[in-house]
Amino acid sequence: MRVYTETTEALTARPEKWLVTGGAGFIGSHLVEALLKLGQAVVVLDDLSTGFMRNFEEVRARVAPEQWARFEFIEGSVCDLAVCRRAAAGVRRVLHQAGFISVPLSIENPLACNATNVDGFLNILTAARDAGVSRVVYASSSAVYGDDEGLPKIEERIGKPLSPYGTSKLIDELYADVFTKNYPAPGIVGLRYFNVFGPRQNPEGGYAAVIPKWISALVDGDSCVINGDGTITRDFCHIDNIVQANILAATTGNPTAFGSVYNVALGSRTTLTQLYMLIASKLSIADRPPVYLPQRPGDILHSEASIARIQADLGFEPTVTVDDGLTETVRWYREETAKGRS
Repeated sequence: MRVYTETTEALTARPEKWLVTGGAGFIGSHLVEALLKLGQAVVVLDDLSTGFMRNFEEVRARVAPEQWARFEFIEGSVCDLAVCRRAAAGVRRVLHQAGFISVPLSIENPLACNATNVDGFLNILTAARDAGVSRVVYASSSAVYGDDEGLPKIEERIGKPLSPYGTSKLIDELYADVFTKNYPAPGIVGLRYFNVFGPRQNPEGGYAAVIPKWISALVDGDSCVINGDGTITRDFCHIDNIVQANILAATTGNPTAFGSVYNVALGSRTTLTQLYMLIASKLSIADRPPVYLPQRPGDILHSEASIARIQADLGFEPTVTVDDGLTETVRWYREETAKGRS
């Protein structure tokens, strides 16, 4: 944590203006909270298609009034270049989290996925370049590994994407590389997120992430569905580790990072059945086994990241384990459920 501690101390001493796209969402709102607590000025661009104003309410409750005064919200889409230019004006660093986030939904609606993830990303890069932004950090995904069966996943070895979502994220990486080769600024760094979880993740809808969906179902007394036989594995990564990676990427002085893309994960695997048992144990539920259904098309069978490169280049050190992260996450969803029933 030495590098991250030194980085946050330096930011606190010299506040800057940041843009967080998708800042009303799960990951984005945690980034906004962390930056405000470090005394930074934060502009959020979000069209609220998958984000929520209630996330801002929680952030506001968790920061000091003088920190909240440095927050600005612009409602708009990254698909609108004019709005992107407005949001990027006077900004020093960009954390680009806005995007089409569902593999199954991308199969149903590839045009919408491409418009947000590819056209929207190109708009942000263009607006950032023209505004003189110093750094752009963007969210890629482990979905770019596609049909590559090698484990652990290593950044330079990818297969063919299995979904429009994975394809769109790979195209983003190609655009980042092209911008890096053709323009001196901004410095662009990609982060391939693996399976992120934590408080504020939306448990609702047919395309919700598995952890909040299962916690919510179990709290409500319902059963949980596992797509496949339960042996599918994922590298689950708590949101605090994601925040650390973004801030390190946005502030690094290592020129090797510019134009590069890094895995962000714990570097370990958990089966879906193991995950279910962990969640059930934290809720003290032993009499509700999961329901097993067929595997979904486009899903990757196994996922585990090598994090050697991000550790070496950026000083990344994940601090929250799956077990500890689930303890916090279950507590948060229980509290939210209690609020809704009070």
